[in-house]
Amino acid sequence: MGTPDKQLILESIGSGVALLDFDNDGWLDIYLVNGSTLDALAGKEAPPQAALFHNNHDGTFSNVASKAGITNDRWGFGAVAGDFDNDGWTDVYVSNYGKNRLYRNNHDGTFTDIAEKAGVAVDGWSTGSTWGDYDGDGKLDLFVPGYIHVASVGLGTKPGSRTSHIAFCTFRGIDVMCGPRGLKGEPDHLFHNNGDGTFTDTSAKAGVADAPGYYGLASLFIDVNNDGKPDLLVADDSTPNYLYINKGDGTFEDSSFVSGYALNESGAETASMGIGVGDLNHSGNIDIYHTTFSDDYNPLYLNDGHGNFSDVAHQFGIAEATIPFLGWGNAFFDYDNDGWLDLMVVNGHVYPQVDHQNWGTTWAQKPLLFHNDRGSLRLVPSVEGSGLAKIASSRGMAYGDLFNNGKIDVVINNMDVTPSLLVNVADAPANGGGQSAALSTTSHWITLCLTGGPRSPHDAIGSRVYVTANGFRQRADLISGGSFESNPDPRLHFGLGSATKIDAIEIRWPDGATQQVAPPTVLDTFYTVVEGKPAQAILP
Repeated sequence: MGTPDKQLILESIGSGVALLDFDNDGWLDIYLVNGSTLDALAGKEAPPQAALFHNNHDGTFSNVASKAGITNDRWGFGAVAGDFDNDGWTDVYVSNYGKNRLYRNNHDGTFTDIAEKAGVAVDGWSTGSTWGDYDGDGKLDLFVPGYIHVASVGLGTKPGSRTSHIAFCTFRGIDVMCGPRGLKGEPDHLFHNNGDGTFTDTSAKAGVADAPGYYGLASLFIDVNNDGKPDLLVADDSTPNYLYINKGDGTFEDSSFVSGYALNESGAETASMGIGVGDLNHSGNIDIYHTTFSDDYNPLYLNDGHGNFSDVAHQFGIAEATIPFLGWGNAFFDYDNDGWLDLMVVNGHVYPQVDHQNWGTTWAQKPLLFHNDRGSLRLVPSVEGSGLAKIASSRGMAYGDLFNNGKIDVVINNMDVTPSLLVNVADAPANGGGQSAALSTTSHWITLCLTGGPRSPHDAIGSRVYVTANGFRQRADLISGGSFESNPDPRLHFGLGSATKIDAIEIRWPDGATQQVAPPTVLDTFYTVVEGKPAQAILP
């Protein structure tokens, strides 16, 4: 990501990671987006490349990016996976500074960039995109948030330049890189899938073009008001967030302020980086967690079921712990399989200069994991020697079951150093996992792999699944994007705690159909569900 001293905001934002099964072998692969340098942009040196790590099924991975033709070779930021052409193979959209790429899966372990032909290359500064079928035609559409319009990368934006002493080029009186405040924002784009390999920009028509020019960093299609239509969340840096409610006619209503989502509890805009979503308290509603800048807390937006939100981070007792940290990737997932969604956040500063000041914060920071104790969140200690104690200036984060063992692992893209692969050892003995010793070793789980019918996207993005067991009902949504510039495991994982049976499974497909699935009697395994058909067990 540029130079170590981060004199430009371009060098400070960082990149994401996508988890996907690109070769349909039933195992998650890892796509790590890479940054670049000014010399590479100018053609003076070879550009850094993205990495595609193929899962070898034995606990190791092999980088096949060059063979697959998915190295990007541009200044990369985000990646989201989705089967946009409904051919049963996962495609990848990469957001860049400059033109973006749409990598179509060729079914043979390789990809072809068709962004120009498809009409989604953009050519600006794009960040955390999201796939979703907003108009219900069975084809995945694409939303691409724009960050900053930098016509000339260093013009008036370096510390010590002619603009470096104005407010948005200093931090606590110290000269730092400039922005985002004071710089022109890049517009957002909504691309409608035409079904023939091309897309049409419908941003203005749909009402999501971002006329004020806010600084978009993350986005997510997800149904927040339970009406069966995917709404749109956009996390904006140092500007209000967007919540667009899907009206069902190809347009959206801007409910950002009236819903309570635009600002935090104090009525202040935040430097929003990542979006984490999940049903925190088994209410059946999607709650939202945002990561923000240091010296501020991360807000937790509780959903009343109608798309109205209240920031309850202080009431939940989790606000203060986040204040020294600058958060990026974040997500809700059940790491200990007790049936309650936990919360993870990765952190890292944007100003290397903080290491030379006594400000109570640092460039490299540790991740934070909050354990969900039946609706209450508690910070898990970062035991020395555990993955939670590793410090780095982290950015993108994606979660998924990388080893097909029913436990959720985490991959983190870090600035200027190797990535992190945090292996889940929640049932390890006391001398192997620190805080994990107190957790149950008898928790069961089930993972559902969905395939949509002819009127839904083939990869079923936008589906909602409800699993009833242990006396409560869990909800999981099949999403693309959200966590800062990153993409999670597309398989829906449910921890079941001590339950030995599932009482009910309900799937609400993207086309509006509701399906009751006969609960399987065998737990701790993966099941495929094709829309309208019974669940079928599969071996990892």
